[in-house]
Amino acid sequence: MSRTEVVVTGLGATTPLGGDVASTWDAMLAGRSGVGPLTQEWAAQLPVRIAASLAVEPSEVIDRVKLRRLDRSEAIALVATKEAWADAGLAGTDLDPERLAVSLGSGIGGAQTLLAQDDILEASGPRRVSPHTVPMLMPNGPAAWVGLEVGAKAGVHSMASACATGAEAIALGLDIIRSGRADVVVAGGTEAVIHPLPIAGFASMRAMSTRNDEPERASRPWDAGRDGFVLGEGAGVVVLETAEHAAARGARVYARLAGAGITSDAYDIVQPHAEGEGAIRAIRRALADAGVSGRDIVHVNAHATSTPVGDMLEIGALRAAVGDHPLLTATKSMTGHLLGAAGAVESIATILAIRDGVVPPTINLEDPDPALDLDVAAHKARHLEVPAALNNAFGFGGHNVALVFTRP
Repeated sequence: MSRTEVVVTGLGATTPLGGDVASTWDAMLAGRSGVGPLTQEWAAQLPVRIAASLAVEPSEVIDRVKLRRLDRSEAIALVATKEAWADAGLAGTDLDPERLAVSLGSGIGGAQTLLAQDDILEASGPRRVSPHTVPMLMPNGPAAWVGLEVGAKAGVHSMASACATGAEAIALGLDIIRSGRADVVVAGGTEAVIHPLPIAGFASMRAMSTRNDEPERASRPWDAGRDGFVLGEGAGVVVLETAEHAAARGARVYARLAGAGITSDAYDIVQPHAEGEGAIRAIRRALADAGVSGRDIVHVNAHATSTPVGDMLEIGALRAAVGDHPLLTATKSMTGHLLGAAGAVESIATILAIRDGVVPPTINLEDPDPALDLDVAAHKARHLEVPAALNNAFGFGGHNVALVFTRP
């Protein structure tokens, strides 16, 4: 791999906090929760009746005729991509499509389409199943639609590494550019599975919060009273570009994607390594790849899902790999857990913290876990000059991804 400098020139998102990056960021800085009750009839029977649903429906952005051909995860990936593409100033340019790639994934994919069409099959027979079913449920669907949207011909890649998906897709984008295969990569993650079956499955694992009467207080990373994550939906997309290519077209640069580290635990299908060994290696690899030391990292947007075990394992990994000095935050306290989109949306928050010199808060941290011995921006945003920051993402199957962003 070359040491080509890679920068971020475009951002796009749709989340439980807002329909775009600006509204999402404003809500984060204000410490606003995107979690609320599930009012659908099907939710009444579930042990978990809360979720972080999108603030803006994709039907407000995408034509309804086209929307009928898209799974919800595909639709919101397109919403985020359109924003990122326009934000990067690439619309209408003469970018060579053979130097443009896509790296975008989903942890679960088109589950809503699969389950809805199965209901139709059972109730009405095979002739009533939509001819768009397969393109809507296939795991590469979101990446394929994004590739069509931007006209990418250097490769369209679909990552699937559970809750590490969005971050790993960005890491792959870094590798694609460094390999010399593309000058620009559209990278990120998407997820939309607020549906009774995934919720029931996660609830059966005792992985989700059951604070049904206090939805806004349910996602509480590092709090002694945390009882599991809150399911969310959303998409985050970044435009990655060689610094040379960005400079040649006079693009605005948000940050530099300085390095990435990817490891696997080889330990358990759902439990993280008991000593956080894989997470430590991923962080150390990201630091080495970026050419920085742990001391250079002043801010960490942590994976911190609000689970009893995972939250404190990450704290131990950060102490071992980075040190005890960074200012931490857990934006999942506001967005809920966006699964395959989490790493991408949290990368955007990390990038904006660098740009604006402000770290968004971790809300609901009312009674910190006694083992929490690192500094957290609790309750309100905190101003901090951020020359270098770390974003962590970990997923079922033992996936560990760490990304280092620095000032451009």
